[in-house]
Amino acid sequence: MPSGGSSALRRITVRAAAAAMAGGVALAVVTGLAAAPTVHAAPSSAGTLRWVPCGDPGKDDPEKGDPEKPGAECATLPVPVDWAHPNGPKLDLAVARRKATAPDAVVGSMVFGPGGPGDSGVHMVVGNISRFSPEVRRRFDIVSFDPRGVGASNPVTCSSALLAERPSPVLRSQEDFDATLAYNKRLRADCRARTGPVFDHLDTAQTVRDLDALRTALGEPKLTFHGSSYGTLLGAQYAETYPRRVRAMVLESVIDHSVSTTRDFLHAEAATAEDSFQEFVKWCERARDCALHGRDVRTVWRGLLARAERGELEDPTKPGSSLSSSDMVNKIAFRKFYQADYRGLATAIAGMDASRPLPASPTSTAPLPAAAPVFCSDWHLPVRDYRDYAAVVTMMNRAAPDLPHLLPLHMTAACLGAPTANPQHRLRVHGAPPILVSNALHDPATGYPWAVSVARQLGRSGALLTYEGHGHGSVTSGPCMEGAVNSYLTDLAVPPPGARCPAEPL
Repeated sequence: MPSGGSSALRRITVRAAAAAMAGGVALAVVTGLAAAPTVHAAPSSAGTLRWVPCGDPGKDDPEKGDPEKPGAECATLPVPVDWAHPNGPKLDLAVARRKATAPDAVVGSMVFGPGGPGDSGVHMVVGNISRFSPEVRRRFDIVSFDPRGVGASNPVTCSSALLAERPSPVLRSQEDFDATLAYNKRLRADCRARTGPVFDHLDTAQTVRDLDALRTALGEPKLTFHGSSYGTLLGAQYAETYPRRVRAMVLESVIDHSVSTTRDFLHAEAATAEDSFQEFVKWCERARDCALHGRDVRTVWRGLLARAERGELEDPTKPGSSLSSSDMVNKIAFRKFYQADYRGLATAIAGMDASRPLPASPTSTAPLPAAAPVFCSDWHLPVRDYRDYAAVVTMMNRAAPDLPHLLPLHMTAACLGAPTANPQHRLRVHGAPPILVSNALHDPATGYPWAVSVARQLGRSGALLTYEGHGHGSVTSGPCMEGAVNSYLTDLAVPPPGARCPAEPL
């Protein structure tokens, strides 16, 4: 545990979770979708893992590994394509690990559940190990994997040309709605043909079984797990399925899979996003080093949205190209909200505001990554027709007037007509040890009320740890949070009821 961690935790204010919820935000979300690096790994047999240095696709001889990032080891683990038929076809899960830096003090393996859906756990272990605290790296072999359909684990593959044809989620008629349904059907057929049979078995209930196979292959009698964002859905369902196989579990930036209706899901997403925008505006009013200090931030932002709608706003990452209002919201703003980088967001907005307008031209929204079917297999978000769709768009715009075209709406449109293998339900967890639920009060993607709800669904197993700050992800947000999480993972010390940690300076 870092110096000062335990004393900081003792000093935290203990308040009732319900009172915190009343003064907190509302909401939730899906996070960004990322591609995994290519890995070169030794195959596994009979449920064992044969570790070799992870290869680097940028090197001439990838089997020698990456000398700039030494220490990461890779393997593959064969698992059934469909766990209902365990003797049927197999797929190879890409797995990576870094051994504990203090072998004499090692607790065991800790498996990280990546977010997204679409994030690569292999990429996290190979290229972003600093995401975990020094104490966790010292005491655990850190292991992660590319979930099925992602990265190097039989990735969902679709025609790039067809992906680029995705209709805009801004539907204006029943004809547009019908065209989206027809497109989704064509895309699913294309992706299924290119991906193979795993395409119909991408849901988190299948990945729960993969996770338990990985636990067994690691030789761990019980699972130590850290799930972040979409990875919290995997962790929660693992605890529901195998409660007595859990040693310790951290659920960070929590998804509430009990949100049952399309309207409730999208309202939650919109409200938590708008909360982060409002927090950004308040920070800019206070902070003299905000590049927009003294200006009406909301007016500047809405002016940029209008320029983007007309195709006149230059993409700061692609000079000469126009930036759509959707990408302005979901790429420019949200990347900064995730990192709680309000200073960087203000600088980016000021730069775009000062840029010379481009000649007006049509804009297109970036295509969704091919991992979107993973989300569709877990979320049943029906919309009957255009009238129903227009109503939820109006509701979202009222809840988030500053952030149109939010990603959850894109995902809902992309899932129209898709089957759902693992639909939403309330958790039923019996016999699990304490599970640590961690969330920031002002998370732009997975709102604090979701964490409160999941902790309650876990019943006696739910232990809520509140970070009174901002951003998506909280377990290393200052010594109080880091100390509490480290103590829980290493010594199974559960924070007291109502535990809260103060916000770190932005």
